Amino acid sequence: MTNEEFKKTLWDAANKLRGAVSAAEYKYPVLGLVFLKYVSDLFDAQASVIRKRLADPKSDIYIDDAETRAEAEAAFVTDKTFYEADNVFWVPAGAHFNEILKQATHPNIAQMLDSAMREIEVENVRLNGVLYREFSRLALEPGKLGELMGVIGRMKFDPESHGSRDIFGEVYEYFLGGFAMSEGQRAGEFYTPKSVVNLLVEILAPFKGKIYDPACGSGGMFVQSLRFKDAHQGTLKKKGDLAVYGQELMAHTRRLCLMNLAVHGLDGDIGQIYGSTFTNDQHKTLRADYILANPPFNISDWDGDKLTEDPRWKFGIPPAGNANYAWLQHMYSRLSARGRAGIVLANGSMSSNQSGEGEIRKAMIKGDSVECMVAMPGQLFSNTAIPACLWFLSADKKAGVNGSIDRRKQVLFIDARKLSTSRISRTQIEYTDDDLQKIAQIYHRWRGTEFSDGEAYADQLGLCKSADLEEISEYGFVLTPGRYVGAEDIEDNDEDFEVKMLTLTEKLGEQMVKRDSLSALIKKKLGGLGYEL
Repeated sequence: MTNEEFKKTLWDAANKLRGAVSAAEYKYPVLGLVFLKYVSDLFDAQASVIRKRLADPKSDIYIDDAETRAEAEAAFVTDKTFYEADNVFWVPAGAHFNEILKQATHPNIAQMLDSAMREIEVENVRLNGVLYREFSRLALEPGKLGELMGVIGRMKFDPESHGSRDIFGEVYEYFLGGFAMSEGQRAGEFYTPKSVVNLLVEILAPFKGKIYDPACGSGGMFVQSLRFKDAHQGTLKKKGDLAVYGQELMAHTRRLCLMNLAVHGLDGDIGQIYGSTFTNDQHKTLRADYILANPPFNISDWDGDKLTEDPRWKFGIPPAGNANYAWLQHMYSRLSARGRAGIVLANGSMSSNQSGEGEIRKAMIKGDSVECMVAMPGQLFSNTAIPACLWFLSADKKAGVNGSIDRRKQVLFIDARKLSTSRISRTQIEYTDDDLQKIAQIYHRWRGTEFSDGEAYADQLGLCKSADLEEISEYGFVLTPGRYVGAEDIEDNDEDFEVKMLTLTEKLGEQMVKRDSLSALIKKKLGGLGYEL
């Protein structure tokens, strides 16, 4: 069985047990059990690590005498400090996954799990308030929870066999994606499609420095960034290092993020508590080298009317009715001197002139903060078919900073709407690895980065264009890539979705009025001719 088949088998088995419980509610206990299995297996593996160190002459705890070493083993494998030293969570005996699994048919299995999660939180300060502790409230049929534990129990973590934590990390991500597909509209709260995350990561190429996501969801941006770093260390022949910072509005989603980081062996500062990045910014002094984010599109309830004097609004006060330009300016304000940001936003952000957004965009362009714009097709997201775009901002575009080519007063436009060819469901598509590399290499050649394949950048009709400020001003500071690359606009996406819907509604309303008027007229005429209606 391949790794993909294994993950699918696990998902299918777990999902069959869901019964009448909604996917939105079901994901928390399932992912909580994945995490419990992970910390339990890692705890067991650490005991073996301690024993080997005691017998290894090169170890700082090596004991030569066999009898003394045996005594030390018995003491050390039950000593919490030898686990904490290696960032391994301490799991009390009664809270271990396998111990609870032995009682899977017990009528109080839900209460046992709640108690186990509480014990683990008490023993590990980092997990305080993170774990799912509502198994007893879950409306599963009798016996289903024990069966679910049996499914999750098929996973095994053995450092000697795997050499990494990938098996749990990949299962966790696969389950997140599965729940996103099941939840549809609500999925945007916690999940960004993998190919969209990968596109942001491949262009930004986070390798060394601080990485930040002010709307971090379940942490997918962080996980893929660290993978990118690990994958390129050998190629670049130098060590990368990324420090993770983030914030999340929703309490439950923040917990998913913290567990996601943990099962990937990552540590990060996700703030002291959940909350709005706008009104309770927990990283005010942070200056990040990389910012990757998929904030909620077009939100109107972000308390903008209370933040009109905020110093983050360098390019203009964002409208209280739409947070798109608040997100852009917040992230730009958090960039280091050489920082860059990649942000997913609604297509309307590229051209909207409502409520002063056009003036803010113009100021951003003239301030040379915009580096690259990427148009993407619809159906990339599980929760909406509306096409979105990527904004890439930069604090410094001169040569020698993030690239060898001076790109001041220039913006790169990439129209990637026709590149996505892989369909993963009836309603969703994704970029293939080849698609991602093709798009990313356009940027890396244009900027002359160390991740470039060495070929010279050239404009390509219908795909990419490097435009200067004069040309952008001729288009009224609209940033829709299709207008620059020379392609025919395959979709008219210049307006916000809400604006289009309002216009459509108004037109339908007009048609209804005309229809009713015509109907009344016909009835009147026929009535006058003696017909009863």
